[in-house]
Amino acid sequence: MNILAIDTSNDVLGVAIQKDDKVVAEWMTHIKKDHSSRLMPAIVYAMEQVQMTPEQLDSIVVSQGPGSYTGTRIGVTTAKTLAWSLEKPIYPVSSLETLAYNGVFQKGYIVPFFDARRQTVFTALYYSDGTSLQLVKEETNMPMEAWLEELTDLEETVMFLSPHLAIFQDMIEAKKMNHFYLPKNNFHTPRPSNMFMLRKTAEVAHTVAPNYLRITEAEANLLKQKKEQSDET
Repeated sequence: MNILAIDTSNDVLGVAIQKDDKVVAEWMTHIKKDHSSRLMPAIVYAMEQVQMTPEQLDSIVVSQGPGSYTGTRIGVTTAKTLAWSLEKPIYPVSSLETLAYNGVFQKGYIVPFFDARRQTVFTALYYSDGTSLQLVKEETNMPMEAWLEELTDLEETVMFLSPHLAIFQDMIEAKKMNHFYLPKNNFHTPRPSNMFMLRKTAEVAHTVAPNYLRITEAEANLLKQKKEQSDET
């Protein structure tokens, strides 16, 4: 099967192509801007390198978040457009699970997270048996301090994975948990090729939606405004 993977949910723009169960192309950039203008050229470039046309694709895998609102929306919209126009199924995959898969070879708990600003994170808790991941605590958006408190009762060692590890490392260390980090290189970056292993249920294009895990600031302000108006009446 020929499968295209797309991830623009966070800082990394990633594109990968699988052909006959083999990853034949993977393209990643670590630039925090212009996912909208660089995604399609990256897809075209990757497909040209493996001499594949869009019509030869059997399905598309896309990261549906959580992460950047804009980045997630760009990736999901592009994937949906391609899937709809080509009449191909689409597989939405969690960006947190994609990151956690970097540590799947190590048995034990894995905590992937992304900075959600204001000392909060997008995160979840997984357990690896050395070959596959099991979701232990559902994806959430919460203060990192409170999240670490929830993890302190875990009896086994915890692996933390994040491209934003430096922001929260002092907070993690202060908890005196039994934990460790993988080397600070691509292990802390969600790889688009991981998504091939994580795809589960195929969906039709129009049913796939970004997973923001929280409402946007504009939506929050609107709800606040409506509540204030309601209180005044």
